[in-house]
Amino acid sequence: METADILSSDLVKFVVVALMSLVIGLSQRKLFFKDDEPIHTFGSDRTFTLIGVLGYILYLAGSGSLVPFLCGGATLSMLLIVYYVHKIFREGSYGFTSIVIALITYCLAPIVYEKEPWMAILIVVAVLILTEMKDKFIQFTKTMNDEEFINLAKFMIIAGVILPILPKVEIIEGTGLTPYSIWLATVVISGISYASYLVKKYIFKDAGVIVTGILGGIYSSTATCIILAKKAKDKNGDLSEYVSAIFCAITMMYFKMMVLLGIFNMELMKRFWHLFAIMIVASALVAIFFYMKKMKNKESGVVEQVEEEEKNPLEFKVAILFAFLFIAFTLVTHYALQYFGDSGLRVLSIIVGVTDINPFIINLFQSNHSVEASLLILAAFQAIISNNVVKWGYGTFFSGKKLLKDLLLGYSVICVVNIVLLFIFL
Repeated sequence: METADILSSDLVKFVVVALMSLVIGLSQRKLFFKDDEPIHTFGSDRTFTLIGVLGYILYLAGSGSLVPFLCGGATLSMLLIVYYVHKIFREGSYGFTSIVIALITYCLAPIVYEKEPWMAILIVVAVLILTEMKDKFIQFTKTMNDEEFINLAKFMIIAGVILPILPKVEIIEGTGLTPYSIWLATVVISGISYASYLVKKYIFKDAGVIVTGILGGIYSSTATCIILAKKAKDKNGDLSEYVSAIFCAITMMYFKMMVLLGIFNMELMKRFWHLFAIMIVASALVAIFFYMKKMKNKESGVVEQVEEEEKNPLEFKVAILFAFLFIAFTLVTHYALQYFGDSGLRVLSIIVGVTDINPFIINLFQSNHSVEASLLILAAFQAIISNNVVKWGYGTFFSGKKLLKDLLLGYSVICVVNIVLLFIFL
């Protein structure tokens, strides 16, 4: 008998169903004891294993018909209902989890027979994880306020409801500007910002300065630079950690741009990913340099936290503003190329650096303009260089010039490396 025949035999599938049911039962066995005290709950490891075996027998007995399996499932459901009602009157407890897990265990046999092995494994893993993480889920929900669920609902609406129904017809001929492309850019940038916001608020809530710079760079490197500079203004002594955090934000900004390039234009990503990778490394080295300087001058082992205002990145007015900026930059870029050619785009990219560069760069990455790919990347990097210069100004001003020299040194290194790359590769 060939290996494939053995693996597809009823014997192997029986063993798989029995073992998976046993694993689920063993995970439920832990619920018999809480604080080393036995408590009453539905079933044990044997019970869940036998439920899985019962499902296997009735599924196989049907010989292609689901009638025996469905009848068995209905009978099991009635017995579970009797148990549940009895539990409510006896204990006043309304927990339903173990009953649902029993029904899932009963359904393992058809999954093993009809679907790929990974599907059954995924179901068992989901049951184990959700069972074990009950207390963590409770603790997590306690930290969330009602506003967070509204935020999640907003993101689901803009990404799952509005985006799919928008037409892909050009608004202005030749610009490549469609309602779908406009909102897609808004969804992508909002999604990245929202993910960074959640990680910062719930996973690294009490993060230090460096982590604030890393996560803030994903959300907005400009805003992070301003926040850290303001905090540095009120501090005395060595401020190298704040400078390092600012350049961590710049590092993540380059990383975010590379991710956006991959999302909107994989062909450009394949050709020019190394430029972004080099800038990520260069920015990270600058951040490490100032962090090591901080370590040499370290006076204590206290990790300083940075309190920052937690702003919701999914405010509707923010999304609308981004959409309008995206439209404006698309039109300005289109007409700059039409009337001034390549030089018009080069000049425009430098001017754009004083504003939010995300809409402009996403517009370039979508490559709806009839220009060379190298010019698109050149314009993107020029906008980033210009924006870095603006951030240096913000950092200097809001720190009361305390970070002037360090920021000038760091930004100069990054800008020089960036310019050299443009001359070499573009």
